[in-house]
Amino acid sequence: MTIKIIIQRRVKEDNVMELTLLLKKLRALTLEQPGYISGETLSRIDNTEETMVISSWRSLEDWNSWVNNPKRTEIQAEVDKLLGHETEYAMYST
Repeated sequence: MTIKIIIQRRVKEDNVMELTLLLKKLRALTLEQPGYISGETLSRIDNTEETMVISSWRSLEDWNSWVNNPKRTEIQAEVDKLLGHETEYAMYST
């Protein structure tokens, strides 16, 4: 069963560039992760402080392996610090 992960983030305008760099690091690592199919990062037009990431995974197990990847958790901690709260994930099946 393919799954989609939706991640919405709000970041102060002063930190948008730093968040963008961190998300690019995450994306580069994701490309090496087994089970990763595709992903896209969207920037909200009417609110530049909000972004959304939609990623597709072969299975929930593949996603969970990615979530627990030590390199990912290190970068994700930087993202959460920048945001001022933990990132929330919504998981959907297709």
